[in-house]
Order: sequence, then C-alpha cells, then structure tokens
Amino acid sequence: MKPFNLLAGAVAALAVTATMAVAETRVTYKSAKSTSSYYQMGVQIAEAMKAGSDIIVTVEESQGSVQNVMEVKARGGDYFFTTPPALVGLAQGGKAMFEGKGDPAFDEIRALFPIPSLTMHFVARADAGINSFADLEGKTVLLGKGSFGAREGEKYLKLFGLEGKVKLAEVELSNAVPALKNGQIDAFVTAGSYPAPNVVEAAASTGVSVLSLDDEQIAATKRARLVIPAGTYAGQEADIVTTSLPVVAYTTTKMDDETAYQLTKTFWEGKESMGAAAPWWNGVDESLMGNIAGKIHPGAIRYYKEAGMALTDAQM
Repeated sequence: MKPFNLLAGAVAALAVTATMAVAETRVTYKSAKSTSSYYQMGVQIAEAMKAGSDIIVTVEESQGSVQNVMEVKARGGDYFFTTPPALVGLAQGGKAMFEGKGDPAFDEIRALFPIPSLTMHFVARADAGINSFADLEGKTVLLGKGSFGAREGEKYLKLFGLEGKVKLAEVELSNAVPALKNGQIDAFVTAGSYPAPNVVEAAASTGVSVLSLDDEQIAATKRARLVIPAGTYAGQEADIVTTSLPVVAYTTTKMDDETAYQLTKTFWEGKESMGAAAPWWNGVDESLMGNIAGKIHPGAIRYYKEAGMALTDAQM
C-alpha cells in the first residue's frame, strides 16, 4: 500500500501545483527608468498585487512614456504601462511624436487607474529673497536638462516674462541640493511625485521656499492645478498651489476584463498600505479620476461602479 500512497500523494501535489499555476496571472508593467521614482512605484504596485491578488507583476524598465505607448503595437493582453493621458490622445490622433507612426492598436488603449502626477516644484533657498516668480529676476536658477521638469520650467519662465532675465546654471539636477546649499544657485526646478525626495532633502538641510502659482498663471500653463498640503516639507506652513501633469496606468482591450478588474481593485484597496510606506501615494485619490481622458477598461469600470466612483460618459 505504501508505494500506492506515495504515488497518490505525488499526483495530488502535482494537481495542486497545476491549479495554482492556472489561478496565477502574470503581467508586465512598464513605466520608467530604473533610477526614477516611477520605477519604484512600479515595484510597490507589484508588491501590492502579490499581497492582495493572484497577479504576479514583472516590472520592466522603460526609456519613457512614448516608448510605453509605442509598445502597445507589439504587446498582448498581459501588458500595462504608465503615460500621461495627453500622450494617448496624441498617439490616437497620429500627432506630434506619433506623426506617421499611427496604428489601430492605439485606439484600443484603455485606462485602469491614476498614479501620482508629475508635480512642478520651483524651489528657492529660504534666504534668497524669492517669494514669487517676479523675484527670480537676476537670480541663478537650475533647470536641468532633457527632463519634463526642465522643459516645463523653461516654458514657465517664458510665460511669466522671465526669459533672459534669470541666470541658468550649468549644473546637473542631481547636484541641485548641494548647489543650493553652497550658494552656487538660488533656486532649482524639479518635477516628480510629491513629496519629491530632492525637495525633502533641501527643505531639511538648507531651508527652502516653494513657489505657488496664482490662478492666472495656472491657466497660462494649460496644466492641471494641484495643491501640495501644508506640512509636506519641513518649514512649509501653507499649502503650495502648483501645476501637474497627470499620469495614469493603462492597458489595452487585449487584457481580459477579470485581470483589469483585479488590477484596479487591488490597487485601490492596497493604496493605504502603499501610502504608509511611500507618502507619494497619499496624493492619489478619487479626485484624480477626472484627469483620465478617454476610455477606461471595462474590467476597471466594473470596479469603479462597485466602489461608487463617478465616471464621465467619455470614460465609459
């Protein structure tokens, strides 16, 4: 009887393993460079999915949002990615960087959930006498090179009449905090989810003032308004009103409804735990749903209806 029992046990073990393999869903998440905060967010999302569902997420490094969107053409239903909603619209319209590169696959892109926005920070040394954009005139400002924050910062200087009136520092953004501390620069511009690590460091070690924009300035930028709550950074006694570029997790209609539902449900249910580990998740709430332009995946819609979250007709 013992050989039979051993055989039966082995068969049973194989059956359990096979069942687990069938139940387990594997997907790939593509967001940003491995050195960025958005890659770290991807790792946190993968951990949340492992803890709260049967979905196993592989986080894949990316060179940026345009690449993420372009890969939709070759990827299957196991692919989800991050990008600003504006890029999805450009891809679907074959405009800007997608001109001549259009593909029917772009029309099948569907949203899942919002993630922390790219938030603009104009950070000045506390003793530099900079309390408004006008005060930047004659000062040395670090914009960095090639990043969204650098391009956006340059645009804002032009919009607010400061083009040619500030000294642009030839310093890498990675050196912004020491450059601010030693007086090499008076201010720097950075974009990322808040609280931004380099702003946290600067506020704690040097003391900073982060500039707010008024309603007219925000309207001129054509970006979304965002409020960084008082107390986010050391010494910050009032809310900071600034702009942001929304970022959203997307997939395509190739993903089955159940997987999209589980991804969305587990994200929202795990967000509080993620926020306890990384404060940038605390800036994500139902209000960001309005930043999702275009359609949401039917599986995700199922969750939002269950959760009582309002969706627009365009998102349905």
